[in-house]
Amino acid sequence: MAGENCSSLTEFRLVGITNNPEMKVTIFTLFQVVYLIMLVANLGMIILIRMDSQLQTPMYFFLSHLSFCDLCYSTAIGPKMLVDLLAKDKSISFYGCALQFFILCIFIDSECLLLAVMAFDRYKAISNPLLYTVNMSSRVCSMFMVGIYLVSIVDALIHMTLAFRLCFCGSNEINHFFCDLPPLLLLSCSDIQVNELALFTVFGFIELSTISGVLVSYCYVILSVLKIRSAEGRFKAFSTCTSHLTVVAIFQGTLLFMYFRPSSSYSLDQDKMTSLFYTLVIPMLNPLVYSLRNKDVREALEKLKNAVLNS
Repeated sequence: MAGENCSSLTEFRLVGITNNPEMKVTIFTLFQVVYLIMLVANLGMIILIRMDSQLQTPMYFFLSHLSFCDLCYSTAIGPKMLVDLLAKDKSISFYGCALQFFILCIFIDSECLLLAVMAFDRYKAISNPLLYTVNMSSRVCSMFMVGIYLVSIVDALIHMTLAFRLCFCGSNEINHFFCDLPPLLLLSCSDIQVNELALFTVFGFIELSTISGVLVSYCYVILSVLKIRSAEGRFKAFSTCTSHLTVVAIFQGTLLFMYFRPSSSYSLDQDKMTSLFYTLVIPMLNPLVYSLRNKDVREALEKLKNAVLNS
């Protein structure tokens, strides 16, 4: 991984969120609660969708994978961050850092692509409901997911390989609470132009294509909804999209701010707060947004609760 003139770096040291002893316990308590809610909510969503026959539709199939992505990248970051808040030794091995970054990349990319596919799914459901189950068959949905994960793995491999073949000649201290690309690049004494080019081309292409996919799909959704004669029908059609649009706006907005803002406005301290939001808070909010605003999920939860109480 290292070139001839590079030091034989075996580990990094994570600075963490804060060095203020009074803040550490408060932050630990707060984000321990956030992580546990995220864990329970996403696992619960996956189990509920698998168990309830009424939720065996393409929309909920994709929603279960959304929860899986949230669960994976949040778990790659959350436990280590919580331990480091109270631990003296905040080190992470070179390969542990690479693995953490790789997992994060895979599931962040997967979620971006998945949100675009979910928008396309809503378009198919609203524009031609009679052929919806044919157009979005289980085979088609599975092929979408295989494609999403393959593209995400390839992108993650590109960024990981480029990042961890760099020379790290000076400090091994990462001014962050996990192994993210921007703070890693700041430590390198190599030329990082290729890394920046890969970020703006490969990941930028994924972001651009997914956002474009969402916008195009919802333009067609709007045109389809306007053809519905009854106001009640239009409202019902739009209501199935609001949860998804909320999730897209929060997630994509945060990613664009994180990785595509001007370098002159870059701040590691600001970066940490934004990273906390998209690695822990958003994965907690996603299943809550879908469950609170979705009649089918609420009914499935009610059925499960009654079944547990009656058993």
